[in-house]
Amino acid sequence: MMQKITTSLLAILFVVLISSDQVIAQKYKVKMETSEGKIELLLFDETPQHRDNFVKLAKEGFYDGTLFHRVIQGFMIQGGDQNSKNAEPGARLGMGSLNYKVPAEFNNELIHVRGALAAARDNNPEMASSSNQFYIVDGKKVTEKELQSLASRRNYTYTPEQIKRYEELGGSPHLDGAYTVYGKVIKGMDVVDKIAASKKDRFDRPEEDKVVEKVKVKKKFWFLYL
Repeated sequence: MMQKITTSLLAILFVVLISSDQVIAQKYKVKMETSEGKIELLLFDETPQHRDNFVKLAKEGFYDGTLFHRVIQGFMIQGGDQNSKNAEPGARLGMGSLNYKVPAEFNNELIHVRGALAAARDNNPEMASSSNQFYIVDGKKVTEKELQSLASRRNYTYTPEQIKRYEELGGSPHLDGAYTVYGKVIKGMDVVDKIAASKKDRFDRPEEDKVVEKVKVKKKFWFLYL
């Protein structure tokens, strides 16, 4: 009964806000508990198909017990392979997928700065994303000269604000426009750094398993005034 009342009140509030030049921004917050600590992320509404796909899998418990199976310090940490659950030590991972892909949702405003959450993919012509594998950018700082050189070679344009973010935060700009960014870390980059620095084998898999123990998703709301 209480849930029905709450749903009705939210519906009424939405109508009132729309009529008074306000809108509701809806975002999902992710709490990822790992063997190395907690990582909190925010999923972007600008990439709804990737957002909804991640939320669905997380709520099903798909990611619980998986590993960060590929880590490269100064670049990224990758996870989400269901074959990594209870994987034998030294086993090569990264081929696990479901029977679908997520269409690319490239957005020039969502770039691979440090802390970006993005979708892995294979070499398909549509650049569609893996159904389940993701990575978090560890990254390194990039100078404006380096960024402009990269942008000219790839016919890509960065705003002054984006250049500043890459200079101050760092990231992996060579992935922009080729892989879909659909979220960002809002807390726990120290955990990402720790995982990225792991001692690893020749396949970039940590020698000591770095486990995604539990992924929880919660919807958050913001009121925006127009």
